[in-house]
Amino acid sequence: MSTYAMSDIHGEYELFLRMLEKIKLKEEDLLYILGDVLDRGPHPVKLVLKLMEMPNIILLAGNHELMALNCLEFLMQEITDDSIEQMNEKMIGALSDWTLNGAQSTIKEFRALDSVQKKEVIEFLKDTSIYEEVSAAGKEYLLVHAGLADGSKGDDIEAYSLKNLLWDRAAYEITYFQDKYVISGHTPTQYIADNPKPGYIYKGNHHIAIDCGCSMPDGRLAAYCLETGQEFYTE
Repeated sequence: MSTYAMSDIHGEYELFLRMLEKIKLKEEDLLYILGDVLDRGPHPVKLVLKLMEMPNIILLAGNHELMALNCLEFLMQEITDDSIEQMNEKMIGALSDWTLNGAQSTIKEFRALDSVQKKEVIEFLKDTSIYEEVSAAGKEYLLVHAGLADGSKGDDIEAYSLKNLLWDRAAYEITYFQDKYVISGHTPTQYIADNPKPGYIYKGNHHIAIDCGCSMPDGRLAAYCLETGQEFYTE
């Protein structure tokens, strides 16, 4: 059995399928996806439907799933003059924020589903974990979308807010834990200061950053094997 981590696929369905072939994912293996499967790329909902069919894949929430969940139930209703008039300021703000972050492809595919599929997708996204603690090959890992912000709340994961875990940028210059590795996405490795290999998996100070910007022109989708430390890439 092998354990893998991926993150920030952002609707790049074909890259994801190619990665499954590359890592040769078996039924007894586990794959953790650290959020942000939605938005930007061409097929985010198709990707979610694929994940729903695969019991050995565990999806964690990212900030894009959080933004979607704030809006998807509203989008299940028919958009009419009456429904638009009933939109409150909070919903308008949520839809605006989500749209500015690349929601168009998700909205298009979601609205093409039938009502049963829409409900199933929403329930699947609601059931995502915020973080997972995993042991592999004698090492301990914390898997979370964004990291632990500036680490100011210590090593108690429960002390961190949803914003800290899903939105705030990790502080790669500090070590969160001496005895545990934090695997996270959210921040493309192209943007990590002093990263010797921008666009590839970054390792330093017990951080393993695996968002390699697959939706960016100079990016790629990455996967990391927890047991062996092997890195995999598709472009």
